Amino acid sequence: MSLKPRKLLGTPNANGAKLLFLGAGELGKETMIEAQRMGIEIVAVDRYANSPGMQVAHKSYVINMKSERALMAVVERERPDAIIPEIEAINIDTLFKLEEKGFFVAPNANAVWTAMHRERLREAIASTGARTSKYAYATDLASFRAACKDIGFPCVSKPIQSSSGKGSYFLHSAKDVEKAFEQAKKARGSSDKIIVEEFIDFDIETTVLSVRYLNEKGKPETKFVRPLGHYQIEGDYHSSWHPWVEGEDKKIQKLEKESYDYAGRIMDKLGGFGLFAHEMFVDTKAGKVYANETACRPHDTGLVTMASMPLGYSEFALHAKAVLGIPIVWDRDVIEPRSKAASHVILSHTECWYPQYQVAGAYSPGTSVLIFGKPECYEERRMGVVLSVADTVEEARRKAEKSAHTVKMTCDPDGKKWVGQNIAEKHYK
Repeated sequence: MSLKPRKLLGTPNANGAKLLFLGAGELGKETMIEAQRMGIEIVAVDRYANSPGMQVAHKSYVINMKSERALMAVVERERPDAIIPEIEAINIDTLFKLEEKGFFVAPNANAVWTAMHRERLREAIASTGARTSKYAYATDLASFRAACKDIGFPCVSKPIQSSSGKGSYFLHSAKDVEKAFEQAKKARGSSDKIIVEEFIDFDIETTVLSVRYLNEKGKPETKFVRPLGHYQIEGDYHSSWHPWVEGEDKKIQKLEKESYDYAGRIMDKLGGFGLFAHEMFVDTKAGKVYANETACRPHDTGLVTMASMPLGYSEFALHAKAVLGIPIVWDRDVIEPRSKAASHVILSHTECWYPQYQVAGAYSPGTSVLIFGKPECYEERRMGVVLSVADTVEEARRKAEKSAHTVKMTCDPDGKKWVGQNIAEKHYK
């Protein structure tokens, strides 16, 4: 099924369009909400019940996401206008078969197949001519040790297939090789291969959002969102802010132009329609941008766009419009944030089902606490996020950080033991 311009909207469960999400986490949930604002029927599919997206969907299914038979059965029964993969832990090969049957997979099956596998993705990025770090692959401890030696220390290792930074490790020296190898083997995914990457001494890590959609004449067009900054802790998103820097001198404008160029090349290579989130390293001193990874869907760092972007232009709204064939109208190629904003994660430091949250003191002017509604928590699982707006990016970051660390959680029904975040790495003092 090829994407066509959508000129009519209808009523859910009657005559409206239908989106089927493979994975119904917090990112899918926000995309679902944006689609529902346009009268779209939502079907959520995930491996566990009561996932965040299922809590807002019109209909939901709990299945084995690795099972081709289960995926095919749900899609054939629901006959959606678009299938939106949201997680890595699914049977990706099935997506090709669904396309052959005439279903539209967003952005397309090959893009998802490529982006959810680090070796395929890195080779695709490198083929566009975008600058990347040096890299090598390994399959066992011996080849992993050799790859680390070849790349040089410090370096970063990642499993070829995983999600949310799981299994990533920063190696300071050869002493870290065995621990990094074991960490990669524990990650989610189906590949035994590991990628070892050169450590780039960058100033800031950015996310560049690009979106390909059909304009009002049915022609493909592209828009970019001004880059947002973020940092990770142990390979997982922890905080993001928008815009990535304050001010627009010529050096910054040059770096942004190069970022858009790389994002456009990579998006063209992957093809299809929807939102793409490009993770990049920026060395402002050397004036260089390095393309690192790309996701063919909204990104966790982009949660900040719910606070920073104009109404209807968050990453979730852009994705929903693009996969539905709805035009994205903006008078320039780059969509600018309307507010300076920041996000900070709320992490769990306990293991249980159905946690409660103590939010007293977490609210302040321009700050919002979002609880995702995940029924199960475990050590350092992302359970929510704080969004803040302020006059400066730094002020917004400080507010979001302070609020997130004020939130406490408990699994004790009597509410006697409350646990908060204690991570201080990369935080304001």
